[in-house]
This record gives sequence, C-alpha cells and structure tokens, in this order.
Amino acid sequence: MEYFSAAPVTSSLLLANIIASMIGFASPDFVTQNAFWIRPIREQRQWHRVITSGFLHVATWHLFANMITLYYFGPWLEHVFGATGFLILYFGSLLGGSMWDVVDKRNKPDYRAVGASGAISGLMSAVGIIFPFLTIGIFGILPVWAGLYAVIFIIISYGLSKREDAIIGHGAHLGGALAGIVITLLLRPESFSELIQQISEKFG
Repeated sequence: MEYFSAAPVTSSLLLANIIASMIGFASPDFVTQNAFWIRPIREQRQWHRVITSGFLHVATWHLFANMITLYYFGPWLEHVFGATGFLILYFGSLLGGSMWDVVDKRNKPDYRAVGASGAISGLMSAVGIIFPFLTIGIFGILPVWAGLYAVIFIIISYGLSKREDAIIGHGAHLGGALAGIVITLLLRPESFSELIQQISEKFG
C-alpha cells in the first residue's frame, strides 16, 4: 500500500499490464484482437491496437523485463512530472513507438507485435535526461550511466530496426525512446539546461 500511495499512476499501469497480459496468456483470441497488426490497422482502421498492444506480452519473461523497469523508475518520474505529466510521458512514448512501426512496417501487412517496450523506452530516455549520471545495470550486471545508456540504446535500436530478419520490435523501441526525449523537453523545458549543467559539473 505504501508503494501505491507514493506512486498511484505507476501502480495502476503495473496492474493494468499484468492483468491484460495474464488474460492474453490464457486467451490467444484476446491477443489477436488487441495486438499491434499492420493489416487491420491500415485496412480496417483498428487504431485501438496501437494502445492495447502495449499492455500485452508474449511470455512472463517479456512482461517481467518491462515491468521491473517500470517498477523501479516509474515512481521517480511520477514524482518529477506529476501524475498527469507522467501519464502523458508513458502513453506518448507508447504511441510514438507504435506510430513509428505503423510507418516503418507499412509495406508488411502481416507484421505483428505486443509489449510495453515503446513506453518503457520513452521512460528510460526521460531518466537519461533528468538523471544522466544515475548508474543503472544492463542485465543487472554491467554498470552504465543512464544518459549514456539512452544514447547507446537509440543508436543500437536504429541500426537493428533496419534489419530485415529482426524478430524484436526495435522500431517501437526507437520510436518510443525518441518520443520520450521530445515529451520530456516539452513538459520540462528546463531539463535541457539542467542536463548541460550536470554534464558541465561532471566534466568541467
């Protein structure tokens, strides 16, 4: 209850992701009706899929990977942006990731994807801007500054999104990360000057 009181939006998003994903694990039809899928989005205008797909996951490890990031960093960002701002950041990043794939995969009607990765990528971009020298662990092992992680993540996602044999939605990762940067700077214009100041203090 203490966690929920401190971060009600993060808690609600965690619960929504877990419940929707659990329903999806038990019902393939539910996933089919709500997954990101180019053909019904473009041909039948089923635009709900760009949002609903972000609450579904392919397996428990997929769900865990995204939710553990939301669990740890969500409360920090919810405190910085406030409840409304954090919701804008989360859903804006989710939409950014989905819309990137709508454009990038427009000629692949059978392309499908699920996962909160677009939204999570946007959150990590915000962490990288606001807390650039926060040390995070890649795979829980390799320590790296959050700001450096965000830059590397975007570069790698862009490169991998161009591969024809990609089985992971790197385009959604990239779109979500870029949307997270834009939304962070729109909601908190001072973030850019604060970022420059932190870099200057670190290396000056």
